[in-house]
Amino acid sequence: MAYEVPPLPYAFDALEPHIDAKTMEIHHDKHHTAYVNNANGALEKHPELAKKSVEDLLRGINTVPEDVRTVLRNNAGGHSNHSIFWTIMGPNGGGGPSGTLGDAISSTFGTWDSLKEQLQKAAVGQFGSGWAWLLKDTGGKLLIKSYPNQDSPYMENMTPILGVDVWEHAYYLKYQNRRADYVTAWFNTLNWKAVEARYT
Repeated sequence: MAYEVPPLPYAFDALEPHIDAKTMEIHHDKHHTAYVNNANGALEKHPELAKKSVEDLLRGINTVPEDVRTVLRNNAGGHSNHSIFWTIMGPNGGGGPSGTLGDAISSTFGTWDSLKEQLQKAAVGQFGSGWAWLLKDTGGKLLIKSYPNQDSPYMENMTPILGVDVWEHAYYLKYQNRRADYVTAWFNTLNWKAVEARYT
């Protein structure tokens, strides 16, 4: 098996009241597991691909054999996106960035509130399922971009710093169709130590 679902680094209820325990349990144990199982099934057909990290596989997605390319785009992408997502959240989260990342955000976006506003707009405006990300490009510049489905920033050689999942399974039990309310609440789960580590 090339990929494994990483354990959730906190209890299912650790992000309440912002994200409920049942959503976290289903999201992590069912949805992420399905992405991993589907990706591993595709990798069995091309064992040479299983030697690559998920990041390298996604960076080279256009060279992946066509018979498994779409499956891996969707499912290795889902595995990568979620593996990041779990780590950038945590109990007693929220607030704003500091240190090197805080300085970079200030110089790029002006303030953390300005970045939040732009990220919220990208997340709420993503039509259908997808993600909104704060990214670092190959030159080290920060930018915000949304992606459909489980497309990964690695596919464009971007480095994902933090991302919000706006698939309905990430929020529907608690927020139903109120995606904007979910994204607003999600900012209160951010684990800045982990986010800053991704940036540096």
